[in-house]
Parts: sequence; C-alpha cells; structure tokens
Amino acid sequence: MFLPEEPPYLYRTGNSIIVESGSAEPGWSELSQRWLPGPVNSRAVVAGPGDTGAVPYDPTVYLGSAAHYRYGRPAYSPELEVVLTQETSLDGNGRLLDAGCGPGVLTVRLAHLFEQAVGLDPDAEMLMEGCRAAEENGVMNIRWVQGLAEDLPAVAPGPYRLVTFGQSFHWTDEQRVAETVYDMLEPGGALAFIVHTVTGRPRPPDPGVPPIPHDEIKALVAKYLGSTRRAGQGTLPERTHRFEDVLARTRFGVPQQFFVPGIPDLLRDSESVLSGYFSLSSSAPHLFGDRLDDFAGEVRTLLANRSAEGIFWDWPGDTEVVMARKPG
Repeated sequence: MFLPEEPPYLYRTGNSIIVESGSAEPGWSELSQRWLPGPVNSRAVVAGPGDTGAVPYDPTVYLGSAAHYRYGRPAYSPELEVVLTQETSLDGNGRLLDAGCGPGVLTVRLAHLFEQAVGLDPDAEMLMEGCRAAEENGVMNIRWVQGLAEDLPAVAPGPYRLVTFGQSFHWTDEQRVAETVYDMLEPGGALAFIVHTVTGRPRPPDPGVPPIPHDEIKALVAKYLGSTRRAGQGTLPERTHRFEDVLARTRFGVPQQFFVPGIPDLLRDSESVLSGYFSLSSSAPHLFGDRLDDFAGEVRTLLANRSAEGIFWDWPGDTEVVMARKPG
C-alpha cells in the first residue's frame, strides 16, 4: 500500500488531471490542497467533464449539495455488508469500484471488504467529502477518481470483483455503461445497483415520533422552484423503465433482485431533514438563488410546528439490491 507523506498535488497532462503525491507544477499546489484533502493512495487519472451520450453531464446538478449529503441521507441497511459478502463471496481480496460514489457513502463503508476500493464521481466537491470521511474513519485503501462512468475503463481500469452504483446508475448512459462494466469485471465478478425502496415494502410500526412531513416540504420546494422538478440547468428526467430491463438487454442477462431490511426506527433532527432536501438534485442549494435562506427558514418553521422536540421518524424503506454477474 502506498501512502504519500505529502499532500496530493495536481497537474495537467492533455485533457486530464493527475492526482498523486510529490511535487507540483508551479501554481497547482493551492488548487490541490483545496481539491482532495486527506490521503490519496496510489495514483488516479481524472478525466475532464464531457458528454455522457444519452445523458449530458451537467456539473451544476449537485452544486452546493456535497456538504449536506452524509448528514441528510439515510443509511442503507446495517445488514448490507453481510449480504454482499455472502452473495459475491468476498474474502478481503480483489477490488471495488463504486461508480457515481458521491461523498463515498458506499465506498467508505465497503472498502474494508476489499484489498483496494476506487470511488468514481464527476463532482470534485463530492470527492472532497469522500476523502474527508475516509480519513475520519481511518480507511486508507481508497483511490478517489474524478470522472464519468462513461469515461470507463480509461479513468479507472479494472479488473474489479464488485462494481456498485448507489442510487446513481440512472444518471448514466445505462446500457453502454453496463456493457463496459461487464468487460471490467473479473470472472465471477458482479455489478450491483443499491437503492432505498419504500414502494411495496412492509412499513414498520410507528415508533411514536412524528414522521417527516415530506408532502408539506415538497409543497414548499414547489412554491420556490415550481412544480417541475429541477436538476442543474434543466429538469429531472422521468424514468419509465427498470434497471432489470436494461441489464436483460446486455451480456449480463436477467439480474437477481433482493431486499435487505432497512432501519425501522431511524430518527432525524430538523437540520438533518433540511440537509436531506439540500442533498437532492431537485432541491440543491444553488437552485434557490438569493431565496435560499427564506426557503430554509420556512422549512425550519414547519418542522418546529410539527415536532416541539425537533425529532422525526424517517422510514427510508428497505435496501434493494439488483445484482448481475459475469460468469466465472
């Protein structure tokens, strides 16, 4: 394992950015200190943003959201690691690629199951948060790579034992990316889509705490941003097909689907609820412009009226895993 003694530095080479330890080109050290704080293991090739094909990349989609993500998003099932280990025969070896990793929620959590993990995301602010979380948790076997899934395999070559997309695959050119991932997996490796699913899942008993008033908060979002769900400089596309249908048209074939029990008694405070909305592309902070404080104030007032203690029950649903395998 390579652990640099100095902070990572960046320099340009062609259309890419390289992240590594050592000296920097004049003028780049300030950027590097700002960009990827904390340890960066080995060397990562970082591609500049570009057109993803089916879904053009918009760098403003999550502008201002990174700092809210970990605090505002509910965790996946506490049993997720056990299930993934059983389903893919993880033994501490091999490599993980977490594509569209955001602030490394899955990357940091799963890295200990592998010899090395790679977190890939086009958003530099998200990667900064991921680096910070890894350092805080003492996780030292992650490489952080800025790039698009459509830039694979060049930006993060395989092979990998497991490639995950945690609520991120819908942003990609899906069939093209799935076929690329197939080639990057080692024999017997797996691709896994991991999401929260409420629809059709049994709702746990009410723990006696007010639920998050999502309908009222969504009404406030619509009041400020309009009824059409926003995303970056455009609108949030409507999804009309399932991940399973996409995979069935690839070399993976029909995938498996299974559910891992979610957290039934998750309690959140008011600021965490607000951060949850700021972590969404459809209500990212930049969308509110100079009315951001007004929106936040209205949400805080609403939440104070619904719970004097400022504590709410959040049922994010069970953790759904859609898994496809490459033959061994």
